[in-house]
Amino acid sequence: MAAATLDFVPIIEAELAAVRHFVALLGLEQEMLITGEVGTLIALVGEKNGLASELTALAARRNESLAAAGLTLDRAGMAAWFAAHPKEIHARAIWSSLLSLASQARELNRSNGELIQIRMQHNALALETLLGTSTSLSLYGPDGQSTPPSGRCITDSA
Repeated sequence: MAAATLDFVPIIEAELAAVRHFVALLGLEQEMLITGEVGTLIALVGEKNGLASELTALAARRNESLAAAGLTLDRAGMAAWFAAHPKEIHARAIWSSLLSLASQARELNRSNGELIQIRMQHNALALETLLGTSTSLSLYGPDGQSTPPSGRCITDSA
């Protein structure tokens, strides 16, 4: 096994482990958003941000290894690495799993973003109800300037 292989495989193994953890966190985030357990989301966001930084560092290390081998820093570079190391079946399986999990993470992240938007819209409607107004919070007057509705007060009718 060449030195480049010895350095490269552990990097993508670490990436796979980190992406697995990231997907698990995204799944937990989705559960919290669906069930309304938003109180613990702050801690989860901190953990996700830390893991995202770790993933960025691992991707940079992978790219450094590709660059050191004279390869491009993209899927074509990875394909060229695998072509140069045809016996690295384990590494190819890791990379395939990594790509699949990254796709799953993108979809979970997109879905979670939609859930957050829905929750924000719900909160805005609840706030309008509590304030006793059904008008939008950002109205424009005849002069084109934003004018907040007057006479707002919190009501207990909700």
